[in-house]
Amino acid sequence: MALPSPELLSVLRCPVTKSALRVEGEELAATVPGPDGSYPRYPIINSIPRLIPAQGPTNHGTPESNDAAVNTSGEDA
Repeated sequence: MALPSPELLSVLRCPVTKSALRVEGEELAATVPGPDGSYPRYPIINSIPRLIPAQGPTNHGTPESNDAAVNTSGEDA
């Protein structure tokens, strides 16, 4: 898997904490803790960082936790 370049990492920011991000394995992690005290994490999927915050008390950065909040049916919830 290709990781984000240092140039891209220098401009990316965590959408929750607005802090810089660092590479941890196959994820990006915020460098500052969020409101709940945890460090938000975001997966890198097909070489693209997915910077979508989870809709729960903690952000584990898994695609499943982020997809649950998306209504794709076209109907109002």
